[in-house]
Amino acid sequence: MSTRFSGFALLAILAAATVTIPVFADNSTQNQYQNPILANTNPQTSTGVPITVTTDKASYNDGDKLTISGTTQDFISGTPVSVIVRNPIGNVVEIAQIDLGSDRTYSTTITVGGSSLWQAAGTYEVDAQFGSKDRSAKTTFQFTGSGATPSGNTIKVDGTDFSVSYSITNGKVIGIKADIPSKSLIVSIQTTGDGQLTIDLPRALIDAKKNDNQTDDQFFVLNDGQEAQFTETPTTTDRTLIIPFTDGTEQIEIIGTWIVPEFGTIAALVLAIAIISIIAVSAKTGLRFMPKY
Repeated sequence: MSTRFSGFALLAILAAATVTIPVFADNSTQNQYQNPILANTNPQTSTGVPITVTTDKASYNDGDKLTISGTTQDFISGTPVSVIVRNPIGNVVEIAQIDLGSDRTYSTTITVGGSSLWQAAGTYEVDAQFGSKDRSAKTTFQFTGSGATPSGNTIKVDGTDFSVSYSITNGKVIGIKADIPSKSLIVSIQTTGDGQLTIDLPRALIDAKKNDNQTDDQFFVLNDGQEAQFTETPTTTDRTLIIPFTDGTEQIEIIGTWIVPEFGTIAALVLAIAIISIIAVSAKTGLRFMPKY
C-alpha cells in the first residue's frame, strides 16, 4: 500500500512540475519585455552608443559644403539633435537644431567659411547632443582657412601713417596706437559680452620674425596684461589675427619683433628734405648756426 502511494505521489509531483515550470518561464519572459521604457533607462544599451556624429569628408576648403549626419539609439518625439561647430580656439562658428527622423537618423548641410569666424585654419570640432548630456558625441575635421580679410571697419593707428581693418563681436574698438619701445599695437575696446576681435595687420606696420629675419614668428597677445590665445591667417602682405576676449576686457596688446618707426615713411621723407634744404641755404647764404670767434 505504501509503495503504491509513493508511486502516485511521484506522478503528482512530476505533473505539477510540468505545469509550474512553463508558468515561471512565461512570467520571466513577460517581465523582460513588459516595460520597454524601463529597459531603455540607460541610453547605452545594446550598442553602447546613444548617438553618433560624422562628417562626409575629413578636410574642407573655403566655400565647401559640409554635411553632418548621425544616428541615435532612442527616439524622443519633439526632441531635436543639437549640433555645434567650434573653431580651433573653441569659439562657436555654427549652431543647428536638427529634427530626428522616425528612423532615428539626422543630417544637415552647411557652407564652410564665409565669415570672420571661419578664417582660421586648423582642426574644427563638431559636438552633437540629443536631449541630455549623456547622449552626446563629437568628431573633428580639418579646414584649410579663409583668405577673407575683416570688413566693415577701418581705423587709423595713432603714431603712424597706417590704418587697419577689423571686425569685432560684442564690443567696439575705441582706438589703436603704436607703442614703439614695446614693438606693439595697443587696441582699446569697450565690451558688451564675450566676443572676439579680428584684425588685419599689414606687415609694413608690424611683424614678428625669427632671428633669420625671414621666417615668421608668433605674435604675443595680452588681454588686460594676461596672455591670450588666438589664431592667425598669414599672407605675403598681411597677418590676420582672431583674438577672443571676455566681457570687461579694456585693452588688447599685440606684440611683435618689429614695428614701423614713430615717424612714418612720409614724415621721415619730409624731415630729410627739410634738413637738406637747411644745409643748402646755409651753404649759399653763409648762415651759421654756431657763433664765430
